Amino acid sequence: MLFDKSGRLKNLSVSFRSRNYRYYFAGQGFSLIGSWMQSVAMSWLVYRLTGSVFLLGVVGFANQIPSFFLSPLAGVITDKYNRRNIMIWTQVMFMMQALLFAVLTLSGLIQVWHIIALSLLFGFITVFDTPARQSLVVDLAESRENIGNVIALNSALFNGARLIGPGIAGMIIAYTGEGICFLINAASFLVIIFALTQVVVKHENKAKPDSDMWAELKAGFRYTFGNGPVKLLIMVISIFSLMGLPIFILLPAYAREVLGGDSRTLGFLMSAAGVGALASALFLASRSGIKGLTGIISTSLFFFAFGILGMALGNKDWNAYIMMFFCGMGMVASLAGMNTLIQYVISDDMRGRVMSFYAIALMGMTPVGSFLSGTSASTIGLKYTLIIGGCACLFTGVYFFYKRNYLDRWL
Repeated sequence: MLFDKSGRLKNLSVSFRSRNYRYYFAGQGFSLIGSWMQSVAMSWLVYRLTGSVFLLGVVGFANQIPSFFLSPLAGVITDKYNRRNIMIWTQVMFMMQALLFAVLTLSGLIQVWHIIALSLLFGFITVFDTPARQSLVVDLAESRENIGNVIALNSALFNGARLIGPGIAGMIIAYTGEGICFLINAASFLVIIFALTQVVVKHENKAKPDSDMWAELKAGFRYTFGNGPVKLLIMVISIFSLMGLPIFILLPAYAREVLGGDSRTLGFLMSAAGVGALASALFLASRSGIKGLTGIISTSLFFFAFGILGMALGNKDWNAYIMMFFCGMGMVASLAGMNTLIQYVISDDMRGRVMSFYAIALMGMTPVGSFLSGTSASTIGLKYTLIIGGCACLFTGVYFFYKRNYLDRWL
């Protein structure tokens, strides 16, 4: 049970005692719904214009490849300067990118090269947003013991939006087109920008203009990969992102080619993943401490692999929705769990730099996987591409299972 006599309900709401986190949670909730609407609209727009799974992979590649090259620099900047202010500026830039998407789409001028270019711009903004966001969220926890709770609540927020946004987007696209989704997303950033202006972090980072950025970058690298648990977790996340997460890039093609559906089908698939993801996030948020977390991560990796393989072997709507539920559940429990372990064992003065390497593992490897998956799906077909990804995730789960005792000794 999620809420029982052990105090799980109390654990679930502990972070809401913080005024700062309440503002952040409310503002981010509105913004993320808009972001998921844009994600669905963009992928459907690409597939509607081209009918190409290869170009779906190219767009996914452009969206996230900047993280692979620039995240370490962004991590140094996050540790040197005010994290809240960095986030405010990234939200303003995200808003401008969404507005440009809306104008081009509503005017009928949108072309595939526009989508690729704007996806690349999104990726550059995300490079600086991710380590600042990951570090700021932990700052808002206000207690080391609340780190797991605030990360899990952040995942619940993200996936609650995944549950709401894609379904709304699917309906809007079916009746009015993709442009309105981009416009709504642009407006949603106004809410999170206001919320961030109300957040006051007691121990904010201060600029250190005289420090050597290259030396700090090297120090962050040595710290990250000299820490046994962090190095292991980043490696597992890298494989997971390379071989598992690209399934979401292929969903428009799966919705149309395998299920014979339309944008509403795509929205329902993503919402099904959102239900599973939200359930996992709420479960993690209801826990206290990190005891037993490695076992949850191990089980979750198997759930995700099972979901992908189930998608590959079925062609019915009901099966796809169930499998996407398992994918969402496994994805969030494993990634949020590994994020919690990393944040728990690192020092605050290195947090931005360590989380930049986490961003490379999570978002830097995903575009490579998206490109490979798009190429593979257009060559050998969706079914075999999903089977390969599912088997890779299964082997990753087995590897993590055998490394559990090593991690537990460090924790």
